[in-house]
Amino acid sequence: MLQTLLQIAGANWYWLVLIAVIAYLIGSINPAVIVTKVVTKGKHDIRDMGSGNAGFTNVLRSVGKVPAIITIVCDALKCIVAVFIGYFLFMWLASVPQQDPWFRACLFNCVKYYAGVFCILGHAFPLYFHFKGGKGIVTAAALMLSSDWRVFLLILGTFLVIFLIAKIISLASIICASLYAPFTFLITFVFDHLLTKSCLWYVLITTFCALIIGVFAVVMHRENIKRLLRGEEKKIHAKK
Repeated sequence: MLQTLLQIAGANWYWLVLIAVIAYLIGSINPAVIVTKVVTKGKHDIRDMGSGNAGFTNVLRSVGKVPAIITIVCDALKCIVAVFIGYFLFMWLASVPQQDPWFRACLFNCVKYYAGVFCILGHAFPLYFHFKGGKGIVTAAALMLSSDWRVFLLILGTFLVIFLIAKIISLASIICASLYAPFTFLITFVFDHLLTKSCLWYVLITTFCALIIGVFAVVMHRENIKRLLRGEEKKIHAKK
């Protein structure tokens, strides 16, 4: 089975490169930077305000609720768009040998994770904004929703519980990022592999992608982790 996957990847490497480039370029569109410049009429850059992060939380604290809502919606939408462009491009254009329907469904869903990873990289290191972007939490959540709604609901529930107790978005984000891979393995292994007899490779690939994204998100929060350990991380407070 691994040999089959490698053969498919090798035969379609140019489509995979194209999907990666498109996803990265879409991810590089940073709503936090754009919205802040529009709201402040070009006077301020969100990366020079508050925590310096080009993401939803900093926009909420530094610019206001409405710009933050626009930011979070656009951050999610760009990942959904990137994921489904990659999914449909591969489904329509890639050369995939005839396999059982479940194999093809698993393969195409893996492409969603692949495109999502590059979209998150674009969000964190945007080509259009000197490679200084956000931490990718909202973008990663959109990938979860696009690729596996079951994992998304588990992560969302965990996030809400932690946030309602601690009122610290970074803490909830770090914990959820750490749980992304375990939750993905649990859901895909139990419900896909054991109950529906899907291939184990699907469990391993999706868990590996979730692990990459989770570790990346935690690393991007390293300064938040230091502040949390010192007890200096601020609770959420929106600018009116």
